[in-house]
Amino acid sequence: MSSQAPAHEDAHEAHHGHSHGHQAGHGTFKSYMTGFALSVVLTAIPFWLVMAGVFASPLVTAVLVMGIGAIQIVVHMVFFLHMNPRSEGGWTMMALIFTIIIVAIALSGSLWVMHHLNTNMMPMSPEMMKNMP
Repeated sequence: MSSQAPAHEDAHEAHHGHSHGHQAGHGTFKSYMTGFALSVVLTAIPFWLVMAGVFASPLVTAVLVMGIGAIQIVVHMVFFLHMNPRSEGGWTMMALIFTIIIVAIALSGSLWVMHHLNTNMMPMSPEMMKNMP
């Protein structure tokens, strides 16, 4: 018998723990419930921040909501997609890093677009609003 792992593994061997280093992480009931609880909390906090008007500055509120949203994406990837540095030879961690970069670009782009839409499309004063058709 060769000491090297076969190039093509049997699904039965991979399922029963005889895989050779490319196993995916499997979640437990506890990890799924932890992820669910974190998701609920990370959804409730931004809702409360906006609805209760906790901060006088809309910029502070927007930054916190976007930050919590980015954290929630990472929570979903870790607890529900089982991304960690050990599974799939580290490629899932590369996917996590790539996702974080894409989310940062999407969030900053969204804020930029919303800011410019607000600046360029919304009336600046009540007097301007009176002159609207």
